[in-house]
Amino acid sequence: MRGRGGAGFPTGVKWSFIPPSEPLTYVVVNADESETGTFKDREIMEGNPHQLLEGALICARAIRASAVYIYLRGEFWDIAAALDERIAQLYDEDLAGEDILGSGWGCDVFTHLGAGAYICGEESALLESLEGKLGMPRVRPPFPAQKGGGLYYEPTVVNNVETLANVPWIMEHGAAAYRAIGTEQSTGTKVFCVSGNVQRPGNYELALGTPLRELLYDCAGGPPEGRQFKAVLPSGGSGPIVPTTEEILDTPLSYEGCVAAGTILGSASVIAMDDSVDMTWVASKVTKFFRHESCGKCTPCREGTYWLDRVLDRILAGEGRAQDIRLIDSVAKNMQGATLCALGDFAANPIIHTIAHFPADFQAHFENAVEVASAAEAAGD
Repeated sequence: MRGRGGAGFPTGVKWSFIPPSEPLTYVVVNADESETGTFKDREIMEGNPHQLLEGALICARAIRASAVYIYLRGEFWDIAAALDERIAQLYDEDLAGEDILGSGWGCDVFTHLGAGAYICGEESALLESLEGKLGMPRVRPPFPAQKGGGLYYEPTVVNNVETLANVPWIMEHGAAAYRAIGTEQSTGTKVFCVSGNVQRPGNYELALGTPLRELLYDCAGGPPEGRQFKAVLPSGGSGPIVPTTEEILDTPLSYEGCVAAGTILGSASVIAMDDSVDMTWVASKVTKFFRHESCGKCTPCREGTYWLDRVLDRILAGEGRAQDIRLIDSVAKNMQGATLCALGDFAANPIIHTIAHFPADFQAHFENAVEVASAAEAAGD
């Protein structure tokens, strides 16, 4: 199984990084779920919390962890309270605590509420926040699975809610049954969060490799009446936007399939946009989100998101200049690969790819700017 948090890293490989000789290890469940358009983990925790708890304890048993910490976004206080009730049941049934089921191994389970910061979805920033510090990414190495890089400087596995919720099914039915679902490189099912300009938004669990067309039309009901799909963000605001051409609609929704289409699957938060949407506005909207959520630790991200937001505001106000396209494209590209975490790359994506795929949307604002300037000049005369 590949991790369902966004990166798609093989889960078993991540667990294997924990040194077997370490006497103290931890499991941290990433339930921050702050990515734009993502709401799958919330529904899993609301509808089937024991599946998550069982998966987390299986992971803890595999790496001999002494504790599981479930880190929830601050707005999930009601879910945290419900989870605490389920965790109390685990202790009552001797499935958590000391000497679980007489095995000689013990593991405690805790919930922890964050403070609503997007950056804490990044695993090292999450660990900082869990330790009571500012939620900012760590310099790596050491990585979380290494001594000095994890929670309280001990080796730690950090997994997403959906990832761990898959573990009990695999343990019960076996690896072969799981590999029979999906594609060779992307096994199993995936919960796709669909929002935007669709008739039936919601969570849909489908086999990985299902065509985008099936998700948008058969599951989500297609665009509103009288409209056509124009673009889609397959992984929320953090991934490259793509136009909904026939070729893109036939793209298999798998990790490798999305890369071949010029985007990423990420956490599969699919935001669909119809032909009424201005892509310049989309770029501005997503940029404002990342500017607000940048922790400010890395200069390219802190300054880059600020200036991208300023220039896009100028364009949308009808005061743009033709060279602004080159300016924001340059700023965005200079943010890529220059930050401690991926937020800099995420913030660059909406700029680079809206310009590449929808130049006419930007040009419409520049043409309007010329008309406004001419009208103002004539009025002054």
